[in-house]
Amino acid sequence: MTPTPTPTTSGPAVSERDELVALLERHRGFFLHTVQGLTDEQARLTPTVSALSLGGLVKHVTAVEAGWLDFVEHGAPQPDAGADQQADDAGYAAYVDGFRLLPEETLDGVLAGYAAVAERAVRLARTADLDAAHPLPEAPWFADESWSNRRVLVHVIAETAQHAGHADLIRETIDGQRTMG
Repeated sequence: MTPTPTPTTSGPAVSERDELVALLERHRGFFLHTVQGLTDEQARLTPTVSALSLGGLVKHVTAVEAGWLDFVEHGAPQPDAGADQQADDAGYAAYVDGFRLLPEETLDGVLAGYAAVAERAVRLARTADLDAAHPLPEAPWFADESWSNRRVLVHVIAETAQHAGHADLIRETIDGQRTMG
């Protein structure tokens, strides 16, 4: 009798869910590699022509991923019809601060937030109905369409991979460390 192989993420994945989780964790690992061993001051540096810092990227990826996970669980947020200009200004300031590691924040603190979102993503990738779909929020960049939970998870993977590349360039500029090579 031939023993049944034990499923692993290092070999062929045994299910679509395993593949989604493995791919997300792989790109998450590349992303997290870029901040290993940094001080809070280094995580605040913006050494390229953009305003991106590594700490800010961790915050941004955390917030965006959490938003997409909310979408998987609850659908698109409803627009706030009562928002005024002051709230819009405060919202924009908060948006800008989402790309910076603020003086009162630490890299360890934002990484803890990212770890919590990562756990939630894995849980949803393993349990959510991948075929269920929600209409996208009304915004200038979305057409009148719906995305399945599967497509949202693939989008989160693509976003994580893209930001891992951004982070790799910033880290290499800081001290020469590269994720690969």
